[in-house]
Amino acid sequence: MIASMTGYAAISREIPQGSLALELRSVNNRYLDLQFRLPDELRALESDMRDFLGGRLTRGKVDCRLTFLAYSGHSRQQRLNRNQLNSLLEMSREIQSAFPAAGNLSVAEILRWPGVLDSDQISVDELRTPCMTLLDVAAQEFVSARRREGEKLQSLLLERVQRMRQLVLDLLPSLPAILAGFQERLVNSLKAADLDEKDERIRQEFTLFANKIDVDEELSRLQGHLNEFEHILQTGGAVGKRLDFLTQELNREANTLASKSVSREVTRIAVDMKVLIEQLREQIQNVE
Repeated sequence: MIASMTGYAAISREIPQGSLALELRSVNNRYLDLQFRLPDELRALESDMRDFLGGRLTRGKVDCRLTFLAYSGHSRQQRLNRNQLNSLLEMSREIQSAFPAAGNLSVAEILRWPGVLDSDQISVDELRTPCMTLLDVAAQEFVSARRREGEKLQSLLLERVQRMRQLVLDLLPSLPAILAGFQERLVNSLKAADLDEKDERIRQEFTLFANKIDVDEELSRLQGHLNEFEHILQTGGAVGKRLDFLTQELNREANTLASKSVSREVTRIAVDMKVLIEQLREQIQNVE
């Protein structure tokens, strides 16, 4: 099964220390781009979380948001840092001694001073296991969502491959008649120009031009590319880049087919193919 690069998962858990919530979302990207939004007290977990997701995903721009809300019973108990408070008092006295006009600090200003207030923080080690467990559960749901989307993409891609295959099958039986009709028109043109179509030089030119407009090789390569395309889809996995390359090859053969066209039927089929190939290209941009 193939996977889409678009996915979403959100999950939350209640733990003794508080409430954890984790959200994963992703969009298309050429490579794997992991972005994390973590609270400051959990920033130390980013490296572990990055390694965890990097081992399960290959492509896409993935945003991971983790939030933690402590229960009131586990909230930070704030207290004054006496050492920092005394240091601030000494600095205030020195400044007022040098600048007598300097005013006294207010209580609010003192409390806002860095380090004056200490708090009992919940250790990141306490939250490491529940956070990583939550990430594991969210990642499973996230990967499943991307695979469900990939299953829909696979059906759409296979449908277009089958339509292209049918275009090739429709064209193959009519090729001899198309070439015969072109030869007849050419002979009539030579007669109208009072030229002998049996002239050796004219026959050589006709043979050379007939080889140039022969599309058997292009149709054969198209069939081969379509077979490989379908094989890759059935194999599954991270196949987006391989499918993108095959789409370029299909487009090249369709362009050649159009350039060699000597009939409306061949031109119509070449245009229909290019439309389907462009639809393939758009859908493949979302395949992991």
